[in-house]
Amino acid sequence: MTLTLAVDCGGGGIKANVVHPDGTPAGKAMRVPTPYPLPPGRLIEVIAEIAAMLPPAERVTVGMPGMIRHGVVVYTPHYITRSGPRTKVVPELLHSWSGFAMREAVAERLGIPAIVLNDAEVHGAGLVSGNGLELVATLGTGLGTAWFDNGRLAPHLELSHAHIRGDLTYDKYIGEVERRRLGNSMWSRRVLKMIDWLRPVFWWDRLYLGGGNAAWITPSIRARMAPDVTIVPNAAALAGGARAWELPLETWG
Repeated sequence: MTLTLAVDCGGGGIKANVVHPDGTPAGKAMRVPTPYPLPPGRLIEVIAEIAAMLPPAERVTVGMPGMIRHGVVVYTPHYITRSGPRTKVVPELLHSWSGFAMREAVAERLGIPAIVLNDAEVHGAGLVSGNGLELVATLGTGLGTAWFDNGRLAPHLELSHAHIRGDLTYDKYIGEVERRRLGNSMWSRRVLKMIDWLRPVFWWDRLYLGGGNAAWITPSIRARMAPDVTIVPNAAALAGGARAWELPLETWG
């Protein structure tokens, strides 16, 4: 039985646990605040420190924000800043993260095979049924998305950076800062609007709403959602750590 260390790296916290092949936990999940500033080496050391406090695993899956292509960081939004989301970008951090071979570095540091994907993609691996076009949208620091066609992960799109109008992106429109500013009721209405805007773009068979902030969607808005929308628990992010290894090899190889 292969155990997987599943690591979910967010803008505000880094969560991890060791999971069985079916995604059930083998121990108690751990969470630490995301430290800033955060060059690649520091994130890898945080992952290694967490791993040392969990049961031994034979492989590791890391989900992190941004555009990750074949285990290499093309762009990551939060870790290039001085002190976290919506703070000043540090040119040295931008340079150090751009083109960083994250999968190779994690595997070398932990001494086990590694997968590194966008965090929404790992989340989706723990959710999708493999039937039709399934879109995963994670609500947290910003908006994460991943889409699957009959269980096959499609090329990643950083939809969070698409502009709604002017300088207003989906990240800014639906992210944690706005949830705190507006309150859950008004913010939940924005979630419903976002679904209406995305539907004619994707024409999904199933939309999964996950991430830590999905729990804040109000009951009245939940009742107004279409039958093809499912709100899912954030625990899927860690369960997806095991199921990510079942994705077609070209997804992450």
